[in-house]
Amino acid sequence: MHLNPYGEYAVLLAASLANDWPSTRAGIETRTREHGMTMAFPERPDDHERTRAVVDGWLAVVDAADPPERARLLNTQMATAAAYPRLTDHDGEGWHLHYRDRDQSLPEVLLAVISVGTALHLTTRGMHRLGRCAAGQVPGDPCTAVVVDVTRNGRQRYCSVRCANRAAVRRHRARAVR
Repeated sequence: MHLNPYGEYAVLLAASLANDWPSTRAGIETRTREHGMTMAFPERPDDHERTRAVVDGWLAVVDAADPPERARLLNTQMATAAAYPRLTDHDGEGWHLHYRDRDQSLPEVLLAVISVGTALHLTTRGMHRLGRCAAGQVPGDPCTAVVVDVTRNGRQRYCSVRCANRAAVRRHRARAVR
């Protein structure tokens, strides 16, 4: 048996959905598969809208001003997603734990997985390792992408090399003007 840690892949899935929202429910489910979730989800007519609400709630955690506020928001999310952990052996993955009830809809599952995964990510790696791209914090820069810091040194601030380069050019030009 292995313990499904939920951490990194769940937070990366949430960031992927936040940074590039799929236009359909099928697109959301495809994205879950790309990030390692193999279970099938019972389909409900409002899955797309309800999953968007899950992602928007998670973005409030991303944008929290400080660790206590981030923890408060995450605790609220996990309380609404609460289910008994259970052993499961599906899709040839081997025995592992799920933090959700059986037969839950896609948004309910993602609420549980993303909130628990985010809590695990932040408590094991550091409360500062989730935020918005530093490039977008400069007035006039359009980047609003979420950055999940999974680096060894814990210093990832940009969502991409492109944003990091844009910021470096901006700093270089500012020094040249002085």
